[in-house]
Amino acid sequence: MFISFIRITWMFYCKGFTMNPDERLKCHLEGGSEFTSRASDWKLVYSKAFETKKEALIEEKRLKKLNRSSIKLLLQG
Repeated sequence: MFISFIRITWMFYCKGFTMNPDERLKCHLEGGSEFTSRASDWKLVYSKAFETKKEALIEEKRLKKLNRSSIKLLLQG
């Protein structure tokens, strides 16, 4: 199973996909990349499961095109 997700910290949204959300969050919290090391309070706020990697990548691409207000609308429901 592949998971598309949005993680948030005080100012940044991180969008992507993974097969292991817990491990990916741990990596973010430990500063696993230059971008995610800017904050240590990442929180998972959205996820959606897909059967295939292709489907998850399509959703990730859609999420990455969203602006801040569109993300807020998505998260509201």
